[in-house]
Amino acid sequence: MTLEEMTFFDDRPEELAIYAALTERLADMGCEFNLRVQKTQISFYNRYLFACVSFLRAKKKAELPPHFLTVTFGLGYPKSADRIAVCTEAARHRWTHHVVVGSAAEIDDELMGWLKEAYDFSNSK
Repeated sequence: MTLEEMTFFDDRPEELAIYAALTERLADMGCEFNLRVQKTQISFYNRYLFACVSFLRAKKKAELPPHFLTVTFGLGYPKSADRIAVCTEAARHRWTHHVVVGSAAEIDDELMGWLKEAYDFSNSK
């Protein structure tokens, strides 16, 4: 993990643990990606942006866990699932999905399948 990534999570060790689980699972799936650490998010790129993590409040404050990351990914169609907090059509044939993740245990096969699909979608453009 780079110093930039660590700095993004200053004073947020619980969120850092969620992020570490996510990046480890992406690497285990064989996804090759570059990172761009920005002020408000960390973006994951292959050929194009396919996902990012942030502290975006994608749900009402009362519905958020005490520690969370919002994992955002893009697909060519809207995906529907209870754990997807928001799904919007950001551009024609480009749907952005936000999933609030409250623990490393929530970096599960379902979420990783969606991220793999977003990875493949981004690579296919």
